[in-house]
Amino acid sequence: MSGLPWALYRKQVLAVLRLELRKNFLSRRGWWIWLLAGFPAFICVMHGLLSRSTGHDLGEDTKIFAGIFQLAYLRFAIYFGCVGIFMNLVRGDVLEKTLHYYFLAPVRREVVMIGKYLAGLAVAAFLFGGSTLVSFYFIRYHYGSEFQQWMWNGPGLGHMGWYLVTAALACLGYGAVFLLMGLLVRNPMIPAAVVMVWEGINNFLPAFLQQISVIYYLKSLTPVNVVEEGPLAMLAVTADPAPAWLAITGVVLVSGLLVLYAAVRSRRFEISYAE
Repeated sequence: MSGLPWALYRKQVLAVLRLELRKNFLSRRGWWIWLLAGFPAFICVMHGLLSRSTGHDLGEDTKIFAGIFQLAYLRFAIYFGCVGIFMNLVRGDVLEKTLHYYFLAPVRREVVMIGKYLAGLAVAAFLFGGSTLVSFYFIRYHYGSEFQQWMWNGPGLGHMGWYLVTAALACLGYGAVFLLMGLLVRNPMIPAAVVMVWEGINNFLPAFLQQISVIYYLKSLTPVNVVEEGPLAMLAVTADPAPAWLAITGVVLVSGLLVLYAAVRSRRFEISYAE
């Protein structure tokens, strides 16, 4: 291991990272990801504008934002955003018939996969982390001095930090899952739908099964708990949240293992543009 050219690998990863950022971040191909990231922020901005004439208070809007974050961000925007970003890292190049340029270059395939993943992670974290910040501010900004007091002398900064950490970990975890799917499965939309259903019914699974999901650990990190309401509430199973250190460490380690496996598995990936 000590004889490997790590300095060269780092330079190559950064080179792939820059190329992929231009493709996924500065190109028109990913315009719909921007819309997806902006959708929850638009909801929060409109809620903030409309709340001027309602009887909502800061505490109630804090609970409303928690619900928006878990439903509109974790279960919708970030999930589908990661599907679009990370599955297309490989499948998008296959469809555009450009993947062979990477594989013909004097660069290890593992380096290419890691560079692609880091580029996708940078794009996803920037878009959805930025959207989370916008939503967090604009859903409460109309409270003026009360919001400033809650933000700087209350739990506001802590809440904002945990929401950003949770959004970043969601991009990290879902990104690793969908990078591997895009590499292993010819039609990755089917397993993506299966994962979506599994994550969606998490609240209704037995406690031990809830732990076999990404959303369980993400929910454990959110600073405000969202209680199930409506006719399905009686079917929900309340599982004890994972400790913060375990949730963070678990998502990071599992994501790292998935990316490592995807990098190794890429050695046997066969390009078939005819398909």
